[in-house]
Amino acid sequence: MSETIFTKIINREIPADIVYEDDLSLAFRDINPQAPVHLLVIPKKPIVSINEIEESDRELVGHLYWVAGKLAKDMGFDQDGYRTVMNCGENAGQTVFHIHLHLLAGKPLGWPPYTDKMKQA
Repeated sequence: MSETIFTKIINREIPADIVYEDDLSLAFRDINPQAPVHLLVIPKKPIVSINEIEESDRELVGHLYWVAGKLAKDMGFDQDGYRTVMNCGENAGQTVFHIHLHLLAGKPLGWPPYTDKMKQA
């Protein structure tokens, strides 16, 4: 796997607004936020996409969701509601090929999220 921008953030080669870190994961603010709160929760282990998650990664992936819930509580939007999204592949909107959980909050989030793009299909 080639090094991604997320690997460079983990290694502190490029700056990021980090809001959480532990031995397994890192969470930081998205540089192109799609909601008032838009965080990315990533594993420190590089996994290209959901398709490459192995059985041995189950606890790690669960940990990413635990971190998202912890951040929601710590930042005070757990009761207002939030969305978590993990895209898989270019057609699903994955642009960085290192799995990452989007955590979005701070406004009402409609469904489906990309109605305008769906109409073009």
